[in-house]
Amino acid sequence: MRAVFIDCPSFLAELYDEGMREIVPDLALTVDDAPCADPAARIGTAVGAIDDHTRLTAAHLDACPALRTIVFMGTGASSYIDLAAAARGIAVHTIKGYGDRSVAEHALALMFDCGRRVARMDRALRAGSWRTLDGIEFAGKTLGVVGTGGVGRETARLAAALGMKVIAWNRSGVPAGLPCAPADSLDALLAEAHVVSLHVALNDETAGLIDARRLALMRPGAILVNTARGAVVDEAALAAALQSGRLRAAGLDVFADEPLAAGHPLAALENVTLTPHAAFMTAEASARLLRLALERMRAALDGADR
Repeated sequence: MRAVFIDCPSFLAELYDEGMREIVPDLALTVDDAPCADPAARIGTAVGAIDDHTRLTAAHLDACPALRTIVFMGTGASSYIDLAAAARGIAVHTIKGYGDRSVAEHALALMFDCGRRVARMDRALRAGSWRTLDGIEFAGKTLGVVGTGGVGRETARLAAALGMKVIAWNRSGVPAGLPCAPADSLDALLAEAHVVSLHVALNDETAGLIDARRLALMRPGAILVNTARGAVVDEAALAAALQSGRLRAAGLDVFADEPLAAGHPLAALENVTLTPHAAFMTAEASARLLRLALERMRAALDGADR
């Protein structure tokens, strides 16, 4: 057993069996939609491990002396793996770019729901209330894209194709070739945009980036969409801005603490559309993710043979 997938979700296991088994034919795959309870035992003497949603602590890694490679199924490895412990001899690989289009489309889906209040009318209709709510058109409106990595770039392209004016801000500068104008600053973008869509990684510089002061800069009646990381936004300040009616709505796929706690203030507001960190969950993105992870593991195993 040279490589193990310690916690393969059932939908990825189906994809593996349907045409990707030949990439790493000697992979020991355990179907487990829950986090692995004893990852060190499951890894055993394997030199490579694929991790989807299991926390690997220093103690786990120390108990696997043969382990040389971990492929994490996504970009947020630091949330699950003790990278300092891994640095003592285990290479940790992440998978980027696999869900850029899917997340961008989800961001626009949240934007549309905030503008047209589809979910709100659906809930009312199912409860027996025939209530027609007004909406807004997005053609000609300004979308502010915060962060122009892969997802931000896709979001800018899609919004421009819809006839929106797109402006963007990125900490290291907005790349050329995008159908958008660079904003002079993040504050300037917030003040101009009718819709703000967040696409930055979470780190020390971006934690709390959209705080009470910056929320107050946004246009009255603006929409905030977050498919990045929940802690980028001050959730209490956002709830206050939404409750007061100063912001029209928010579409949120991510939260500071996940799963979202029962009774969370944001869940009580009608002008919030919530999804459970699902922006990346499409069949197409899942297939790309699994293939890239398997190819990365194959390359690591081939390198170990040299």
